[in-house]
Amino acid sequence: MADPGGPAAAGAERSGENSAPSLSWPASAAAATAAAKSTPAWLEALARWWAEFSLQTKLLAVATLVVSLLMTGITFFSLNSIQQDARISDTRYARDLGLLLSANVTPLVAQGDDRELAAVAERFWQSSRSLRYIVFADADGVIYLGIPMGNGGEGTPPAGEQLLSRRLELPADLQRRPDNPLIRQHLTPDGQVTDVFVPMVSGDRYLGVVALGINPNETLLVSSALTREVTVAVFVSIWVLVILGSVINALTIIRPVKELLRGVRSIAGGNFNTRIALPVGGELGELLEGFNTMASQLEVYKAANIEELRAEQVKQQSLIATMADGAVLLDAEGRIVLVNPTARRLFRWEARNLEGNEVIGELPDRLAMELAGALQNLISSERESTDVRCSFGEPPRTLRIVLQSVRDASGEVLKGIAMTIQDLTREVELNAAQSRFISNVSHELRTPLFNIKSYVETLHDYNDQLSDEQKQEFLGIANAETDRLTRLVNDVLDLSRLESDRVWELEPFEVGPAIEQTLRTYRLNAGEKGVDLGFDADPQLPRVLGNWDLLLQVFDNLVGNALKFTPPGGALRLRAYPWPDQCVLDPDSRPGDNPNCALTSPLPRLRIEIADSGCGIAAADQERIFERFFRVENAVHTEAGTGLGLSIVRGILEKHGTQVRMASESGVGTTFWFDLPLEHSDSDELALQAERRGYDRAREGELQALRG
Repeated sequence: MADPGGPAAAGAERSGENSAPSLSWPASAAAATAAAKSTPAWLEALARWWAEFSLQTKLLAVATLVVSLLMTGITFFSLNSIQQDARISDTRYARDLGLLLSANVTPLVAQGDDRELAAVAERFWQSSRSLRYIVFADADGVIYLGIPMGNGGEGTPPAGEQLLSRRLELPADLQRRPDNPLIRQHLTPDGQVTDVFVPMVSGDRYLGVVALGINPNETLLVSSALTREVTVAVFVSIWVLVILGSVINALTIIRPVKELLRGVRSIAGGNFNTRIALPVGGELGELLEGFNTMASQLEVYKAANIEELRAEQVKQQSLIATMADGAVLLDAEGRIVLVNPTARRLFRWEARNLEGNEVIGELPDRLAMELAGALQNLISSERESTDVRCSFGEPPRTLRIVLQSVRDASGEVLKGIAMTIQDLTREVELNAAQSRFISNVSHELRTPLFNIKSYVETLHDYNDQLSDEQKQEFLGIANAETDRLTRLVNDVLDLSRLESDRVWELEPFEVGPAIEQTLRTYRLNAGEKGVDLGFDADPQLPRVLGNWDLLLQVFDNLVGNALKFTPPGGALRLRAYPWPDQCVLDPDSRPGDNPNCALTSPLPRLRIEIADSGCGIAAADQERIFERFFRVENAVHTEAGTGLGLSIVRGILEKHGTQVRMASESGVGTTFWFDLPLEHSDSDELALQAERRGYDRAREGELQALRG
């Protein structure tokens, strides 16, 4: 008998079967990691292509995809149902056929009539085209008969002999359920086969198993294949339609819409010469033509009004630039948009590009700290305006900064912040000078006025009781106090002139004649007092840049003070020489080892010294010698004075961009000196130095007022 090769072979015991090799775990993990790291180029291209579509197109594509997937799912579900019904039909047919054969051959097996059994089985196998094989096995599962039967070639044992060496492995409970055979399906090289294992039971005796192999129903197979092919065709057709629809949509709708959107954005950005040239008809063509017409009109409107807009902008910028106060325009985040020249000068922003920078980062540290909180309140809309007053810089300036928020027509959206800067430095100085003037004058005028009033009242009330000598003495005292009062008023007026806004003209002149004129004035007084008065200078002194009248007053005050405090037999010397001189400095020496070559003035100047051999000034008084109304004679000497002479000297020299210095020792003498700028000095630099000296003096005056 031939080998049936069906379920019997599947259920028989076999040896030497090997499982297929599989990949090890590390190799699989490495492959997965490499696949995750490398993104295919086609996937990236697909993602870029998909991103170009609009939301409406994407929704349409997704809806089409969902419908196609739904229809495909329904089709495959139907196909699966048909195939399932076919399998059920095959199973039922195989069961009935197996039970029918078992009922016919069980008596023959019980009688041991093998010849009749083989004949019945042969007729049964030939009567049905669906049968693949018929196999009989005894109670031990050993196969003893199989159909179809045949002989092999020479040297090949009969098929029956091959089957005798095999046996079936069946469930143990199969023999107890003769009416419920074992049915299964499996694939073979010739197609799918349904296996039926029916137990043969005679009475209570288990005789063995008859196994049938049944081919599936060809009609059902053809129907399932046709259904599958139709489903695949429908699925492919739907996707082809989706792709064609997307392409047609992209060519006819998406591209014009994208070009129109790009054109609208360009127009919104101010590019009015934008045009769209696409050969599109219908409503889209009319829309594109209308867009081009609108762009042309906007371009004409822009050309007609651009000059007017520029003129208005120039007017506004000119107005801001010519403002006496500083002006800074900020955006809604506090970044600089526009700065006028006054603000640049106040904040030292000359020749700097500040547009787009945060104003807090460009301000001086002290001013930024005071302004940061107020500016943040406006940016966060907590306040509409604020006012900040602060002092900063060297020399110090007092500024009043007004911050005002700028909003749109509705008042809801912050568009920017306007910052106005007012320089109150001069007003503060004038107020301080006025306060000091009133305080000092009221204090210094009280004593002479009181003395004059006292002696005049005495003369008026006791005129008859006073002798002529007493009357003359009282009148002399009143006259001296009047002279003192006159000098005080004149000095105060001189000091007030120096503190005013008057601009003093500095002109080149010879300083030697001015000193000689001063010496001629005091030479007679020096001779009467026995003081040696002299002037030591090079005949060819360089010309200086200064004010003749003011420097005469400086020489007069310094020489007069020196002569007043120099005892008889003393000496008073004036010296003038260029400074720094041409001496050679020792590179190994310290700065203090070359007192005549101090490098404190890089430009040559003319130094003036007034030295006396008087009583000198105590160290405690030297710190206050230039203060207003401070008189050394009140503490040490008996010489009269207003206490304003040296303050006037200092103020005049500050107008020349320099300052007076002194060196004094009690019992030895005092020397005052100062440096005058030469003829070709920079007048702007001198004005800046004079301004700095004035600020320093204003601070000292405030401290003096606090001490007073």
